[in-house]
Amino acid sequence: MKSKVLILSMVFLFVFSCKDKPKSDIEVTDSETELEVNNGLKGTWELTGFYNYKDNVVVDSFSNNTISRQIKMYTDTKVMWCKLLKTDSIEFFGYGTYKYADGNLAEILEFGSAFMNEVIKEKQQFNFQLNLTADRFEQIELDDDGNKVYSENYKRIE
Repeated sequence: MKSKVLILSMVFLFVFSCKDKPKSDIEVTDSETELEVNNGLKGTWELTGFYNYKDNVVVDSFSNNTISRQIKMYTDTKVMWCKLLKTDSIEFFGYGTYKYADGNLAEILEFGSAFMNEVIKEKQQFNFQLNLTADRFEQIELDDDGNKVYSENYKRIE
């Protein structure tokens, strides 16, 4: 009887002595850190306004609130945006993948609304210079010479 109690006690002691490492002791790999760094766009963003440029300097800006409402959502690899025009109920959206590196953003659209599908037939990839902070970004279109033309300006909403 005593040997059974001793064996049972040892089994319980062994089971309860096994535990997971505390989270603070878990090592973060380079790929996990890289994902966090490269994933600054992940989230939901709302278009707040536009800048027009001349000679790479902002010469005009205007708010988006009176014209329409546009939301962009980025996952790890996908992008989708939709626009509500207050003066028109026509659908307006696009969906595809994106790449972001070295301050450059490329959105490669797979499909969209009827209007966007016509645009996508002619041009699938849209390239921008991107100025990104934690809660805002400017998506800047460049001309063939690399000069800034206009930007869409977004704020993070989630």
